[in-house]
Amino acid sequence: MVMGSPAAASADGVTTYPIAPGYSVNVRSGPGTGYSIVKVLPTGSKVPIFCQRPGETVSGPYGTSNIWDNIANGEYVADVYVKTGSDGYIAPRCA
Repeated sequence: MVMGSPAAASADGVTTYPIAPGYSVNVRSGPGTGYSIVKVLPTGSKVPIFCQRPGETVSGPYGTSNIWDNIANGEYVADVYVKTGSDGYIAPRCA
């Protein structure tokens, strides 16, 4: 792993990324704010990113983007709230 990288491997070997400090983040059923809220991630959360897809453009602490991160089956968070170390895609696009 590169020093200073925001990603960390969890005990089960899955790479996780931190949510922006001081933010609780809505997890949605699809890639946009029009989708239902599935749950809310508390401040200090870390999430895996299994794949990414384009969706609604939103703004957050890490800029403005239309990239949404799939963190579980049917669960998405806006990439602008996740510290990935990149403004672009860091995982495969969701099918």
